[in-house]
Amino acid sequence: MDVLATFAFILVTLAIGRVLSWRRIVPDNAADSLNLVVLFVCLPAAVLLYAPKLTLERELLGLVAIPWIVLLASTVLVTIVARISRMQGDARACLLVQIPLGNTSFIGYAVVPVLAGAGALRYAVVYDQLGTFLILVTWGLMAIALYSGGERPTALAILRRIATFPPFLALLAALTVVPAELPVAVERSLHLFADALLPIVVLALGMQLRLRVPRRHVLPLAMGLLAKLVLMPLLALALATLFGLTGEVRAVAVYLTAMPPMVTSGALLALAGIAPELAVALVGYGIVASMLTLPMWYLVLG
Repeated sequence: MDVLATFAFILVTLAIGRVLSWRRIVPDNAADSLNLVVLFVCLPAAVLLYAPKLTLERELLGLVAIPWIVLLASTVLVTIVARISRMQGDARACLLVQIPLGNTSFIGYAVVPVLAGAGALRYAVVYDQLGTFLILVTWGLMAIALYSGGERPTALAILRRIATFPPFLALLAALTVVPAELPVAVERSLHLFADALLPIVVLALGMQLRLRVPRRHVLPLAMGLLAKLVLMPLLALALATLFGLTGEVRAVAVYLTAMPPMVTSGALLALAGIAPELAVALVGYGIVASMLTLPMWYLVLG
């Protein structure tokens, strides 16, 4: 499936998921169930399939550094813009979490093979697990706790989340005991689960899609999408050049930075009562807008 056909498929599948939810053809928790299948089956299968092929490369250090530098840059940007525009505290907190955290697992694993080739998925695993995931369980959880008035997570709680996250456990197994060349039957089975990632993810996202946003959040929404989908990927491209990243590693650095805001962090913000309408709108509009910006980055990267 080529790039244009893939994005057409994504848009159609999003629409199908939205209609299924809107017409109540599926149960209210259908999207949650699909996400659990992805989390416990499809993502670990993709990690086990591609991560064992990783070799120690100097470029991996630059790749891992990029999401953390993006975190620092986005924090500075939000702080400055919030002060100039007198942005409300809850909206600022939402942007502090949602701009650095992209949907690198669900959407990222699904579209990177299309945009950068199947072999690039092994680098996507590194960016996602050692970048996005660790940022979520450290910076993300602490920021949400701070702005919601809750208790900050302890180091033990953070380690427990890491140690029980299925894709991370799959990564540890892939880097230690899983051979690079798997038996044919095992590889085919993993391919079947990994290939199911895209339709299941997009269908679930369509069921969860919400686009309503109060007027007071229009400016933070526009600022957040501009930063997440354009400015931060531009920074990632510059950093990739600075670090000497090339080929698939460079492409992964840009594409995963350009992913729309993370669904999980958006849900956590909403549950904590931190600008819930803005958090949901960033996810919803981000998914739709990324269908335009990701092809743009595909053209930029050639």
